[in-house]
Amino acid sequence: MADEILTTTPDCEIVSSRIVDAPVNLVFRAWAEPNHLINWWGPSGFTNTFNVFDFRVGGIWSYIMHGPDKGHYANECEFIKIKPPSLIAWKRYSKPIFQVLFTLEEVSEDKTKIVFKMLFNSAEGCRKVNAFAVDKNEENFDRLEVELGRMKL
Repeated sequence: MADEILTTTPDCEIVSSRIVDAPVNLVFRAWAEPNHLINWWGPSGFTNTFNVFDFRVGGIWSYIMHGPDKGHYANECEFIKIKPPSLIAWKRYSKPIFQVLFTLEEVSEDKTKIVFKMLFNSAEGCRKVNAFAVDKNEENFDRLEVELGRMKL
């Protein structure tokens, strides 16, 4: 089935994780609500234009990432699994092609472990993206934490 989450081996995955100082429901909202997601999605210095954000299984997320110096990067994705407040998964139709499995786990009342897995069909495709993705994912998490701080106010 095209909407299933890929079963992969470690050489076909890029995994980033962090424990953030926010309750799991707040972290989920930061992803699920486009007025928050647009503020932090992407590496440092990037901004976004969301064309479509239909947050439901089968819904489309179409956006353009604007680089800090140059470049506009079109992204077309489809949500394939959503389980509030613990899981969001989507597949990309834009290159590079991969799926994302994002999980949230309550560590305590005000701490959440987030795991961001990028799942590829091949080890070669994974290696190409791995060269830059790990650092950029960390920048993305940094921006998420800033947005969570704003949301707590």
